This record gives sequence, structure tokens and C-alpha cells, in this order.
Amino acid sequence: MAKQNTGRYGIWSIGLRSEDPARRGELAEAAAELEELGFGAVWLGGSTGVRHAVPLIEATTRLTVATGIQSIWQYEAGDTATEYAALEAAHPGRFLLGLGVSHAKLADRYRRPYAAMVAYLDALDAAGVPAERRVLAALGPKMLRLSRDRAAGSHPYLVTPEHTAEAREALGDGPLLAPELKVIIETDPTRARATARDHLSFYLGLPNYTNTFLRLGFTKADLAGGGSDRLIDALYAWGDENRIRARVDEFHTAGADHVALQVIDDGAAGDALPREGWRRVAALLG
Repeated sequence: MAKQNTGRYGIWSIGLRSEDPARRGELAEAAAELEELGFGAVWLGGSTGVRHAVPLIEATTRLTVATGIQSIWQYEAGDTATEYAALEAAHPGRFLLGLGVSHAKLADRYRRPYAAMVAYLDALDAAGVPAERRVLAALGPKMLRLSRDRAAGSHPYLVTPEHTAEAREALGDGPLLAPELKVIIETDPTRARATARDHLSFYLGLPNYTNTFLRLGFTKADLAGGGSDRLIDALYAWGDENRIRARVDEFHTAGADHVALQVIDDGAAGDALPREGWRRVAALLG
């Protein structure tokens, strides 16, 4: 069901989860446009709860709205199950619950993340949230296997096509594999990489990501100085339309069913809606 509902391309956005009442109309309009542009899903960035999906689902007719990702430390399983049931009753099949263990630096309760995720899934099972309606933010082998066995698949963030190939092998053919990919529509290499390094700086302080980079063959030197060109070019799709399209295609060739595209605008606020960028991405995907 998850594969059928997400399509091949989606948009990942922190801005679309805004709780500012003054932006309610803006978010609804943006979601409706994304649906018209042909995107199959939107992934709400940050630690997002079920409630953040509601206004976007109400503003559209077929778009899948997913949490990308809900932290298991921030939202209790029982509350999540209750909110899921209400949303599913009102809009069947429109919501996908993305779950993650976050990071030790961001969650005070962070302990034994794998065991905590297993316990959280047990609680969701007991409350009637179907495994086929949830995905996990899996980077390492153990969490990928859990995504295969206890969820509809995986939504990995900040990864490369090589990681996607490894994830597909771990998941097998059936489960959904929906990696996130950052897009910078800029043809000048210096400007594009500077924008990417500014964006990447936060993530380079999170071991869950840096350990994954090292497992993929990058070195500590690649992680220094804001990230080597090699690291930047592996994690960000930048350039003209043809180059960006080719980078997206690499993920599908590696085994992705769906690619969630996060458009990065140089100098824009983190919760901005880069709607012109979304239109350009939709056009290049054709």
C-alpha cells in the first residue's frame, strides 16, 4: 500500500509542518499545488506528529502525507495511535507514519535506541496501528531489518545511492524504500557547495550520520572543514536540470521506490516554502 500511495517522487519540507495559524492558508495552498504538480507524497520534516499532517490532508484529495520523521522520544505511542486512528477514520489511506530514534544530542531520553524502537512498535501493534502504514528512518543494518520485518519499509535521511543499494539488499524487493535527497538548483560549483556546506554543518555534529558516512567509505578528512567536495557531491544534487535529474535517477537505479526531494534555497529561512524550486523540480522530473 505504501508503494502505491507515494508514487516515485515526493517533497520533504520542514516548512509544511508549521503550527503558525497565520500560515494555515499558505500551507494548504502549497500542498494543493504540490498535488497538482504530480508529487505523490509530502514528508514533514523535523520531529513531526500526526496532527501536523491533518491540515495538508484536508487541503488535498489524493496526496500522501507522511511524518519524516516522528521522534519516538517526543511522542508517546498511545497518543500516536489515538491520533492515527482518528485521521485514518476521516481520511483513509492518506497518512504514512514515519518513525525515528532521533539523536543522542537532541533527545534527553535517548537510551538503547534499537530496543526503544522495538518497544514502540510493540505498543503500536497493541493499539492497532498496522505495520504497513508506518516506515522507519533506518540507516544501519539492524534498523533496516526492523523496517523490513515490522514496518512497510524505510525512509532514510541524508544518504547516498550507495546506501540506497545496501538498503535495498537488506530490505528485499517488497518493502518501500524512500530515501530523502537534497536539491540545490545552482550551476556554479562554488556557490552550490557553499550552500550545501552551510546546510550540512548541523548534521556533521550528529554521530548517527557521520558513522554512516564512514561505513560508506568516506574518511574523517571528508568530514572536516564542512565536508569535502566528494562528500558534498554525494549527498546533494546540484547543478542544472539535467544534472539534478541524473542524480535523482541514480537513487532509483540503486533501488529506491520513491525519492523525497528537499529543495535547499541559499539564504532562505529554514521553514520557508521554496515553491518556485518545487515547480522547477517538477518540471525537470517531467
